[in-house]
Amino acid sequence: MLSLVVTDHIYSAYPEMAEGQLAPLRAEVVRAEALADLAVELQLGKALLLGRGEEASGGREKPSILSDAMEAVIGAVYLDAPWEKLMVLVRGWLDERIAAASEGPGIRDFKTRLQEYCARNGQDAPDYRLTEKGPDHAKQFLAAVYVDGEERGQGQGRSKKQAEQAAAASAWQTLKDEE
Repeated sequence: MLSLVVTDHIYSAYPEMAEGQLAPLRAEVVRAEALADLAVELQLGKALLLGRGEEASGGREKPSILSDAMEAVIGAVYLDAPWEKLMVLVRGWLDERIAAASEGPGIRDFKTRLQEYCARNGQDAPDYRLTEKGPDHAKQFLAAVYVDGEERGQGQGRSKKQAEQAAAASAWQTLKDEE
């Protein structure tokens, strides 16, 4: 249902896009990582019933569990509500992501966006600095990104890549807001 709602929306919202552009746009928005991010924003992890083992190993923050839970919520709404309500709900959750993904490299690929922005504006390439904290089973990575020697964004994640993407997203937004 998620793919159907997103496909319906992007087909009507972006009539100028070729099919070769629409399919990756849809895929970017409905992929597991995007659903896990949405679940985090909605604080869905707090509502999950988990076994002791998953609870102890940080299951409420695991992207695979959050993604599956988000799909389950969307499926439950589909079974319980009229189609129009499902569309309104899913679009409310995803419209901003769809708009961002339609602008250029994928919504989550802010490292590429930031690097392209810096190159266009004659700035040095972004420099990422990482630290980590927590035990091995629940490691958190913290990233700071510097542009022209100045810290422009910070982010965190369960992997180095997630932390750098979050820092790049923060920096990209800051730089865009300053324009």
